[in-house]
Amino acid sequence: MPVENDALFKINTLEHNDNIITAALNINKDCDIFKGHFPGHPIVPGACMLQIVKEVLEVALDASLRLKKAEHLKFINMIDPGNMPSVDLDIAYKIAEDGDINITAKLTNGETVNFKFQGAFIKV
Repeated sequence: MPVENDALFKINTLEHNDNIITAALNINKDCDIFKGHFPGHPIVPGACMLQIVKEVLEVALDASLRLKKAEHLKFINMIDPGNMPSVDLDIAYKIAEDGDINITAKLTNGETVNFKFQGAFIKV
């Protein structure tokens, strides 16, 4: 699946079994976001890390989602797309009786954890 136009990332592989989603992603170092964040030293914005989690979850669940609650967001290490063009995403989720999709997610590169998230999404 090639990066389309100015897409921030592409999904190389995605596995979804027993409420666990794992995906290998490529970050598009030529995305326009990096022209302003930051010129000469691009890093993936924290809001974009959360958006990556949401979009991969939407693909895996085949549903449009909206963030309902962000309980814990930890931006641990920067993702520089020039030096770190690929990352892995792990999501564990549980669908509550009220329909909330409660998740725990992390973006990693090898042993390096870049981002951790705990929260809830709802279908729209």
